[in-house]
Amino acid sequence: MGSTNKRIAVYPGSFDPVTMGHLDIIQRAARQFDELVVAVLINRSKQPLFSIEERMDLIRRVTTHLPNVQVDSFQDLTANYVRLRNAQAIVRGVRSVTDFEYELQMASANHKLNPDAETVFMMTNPKYSYLSSSIVKEIAAYHGDVKDLVPPEVEEALKRKQRG
Repeated sequence: MGSTNKRIAVYPGSFDPVTMGHLDIIQRAARQFDELVVAVLINRSKQPLFSIEERMDLIRRVTTHLPNVQVDSFQDLTANYVRLRNAQAIVRGVRSVTDFEYELQMASANHKLNPDAETVFMMTNPKYSYLSSSIVKEIAAYHGDVKDLVPPEVEEALKRKQRG
C-alpha cells in the first residue's frame, strides 16, 4: 500500500448503461472513501449497447458533482485491477438474496486472489431493488419511459441509440 492513508475503493461493473441504482451506490460509496474508482469492465463475450467510451463518458457526466470519483476501464481480474489501483476495497451493490449469493462467491474469489482488498456490500435503495441495466435496455427498446430509472443524460443517450 502507498505511503498515504488514503482510503481507495473500486466499484467494478459493466454499467451498460449506468442506472439510478448504480448512481445511488456511487454517491453513497463516495461518502465512505477518499477516492472511488468506478471501473467499467471490458467484457469481450458480451455485446454491449454502449461502447466503453460512451459508458465512461456517461458515468463521468452523471458524477461531476462528486469530486472524489474517477472513472476508468479495465480488462483483467477485479482483484488484479484493485491491486493496480492501490485500493483497499471493492464496492458491490446488492439488490436481493440471489445477488448476495453470487456476490459472496465473487468476494471469496477476490479475497483469495487479493487478501489485501475487502469487499464492501451496499444494499440497494429499496426503490431500485428491481432495477438493472438489462431491464432499462428492454424498456427503452420498446420506447417505454425510463425517466425515473436512469439519469437524464442516460435517457437522452438511449433515445439517440433508438434513432440509430
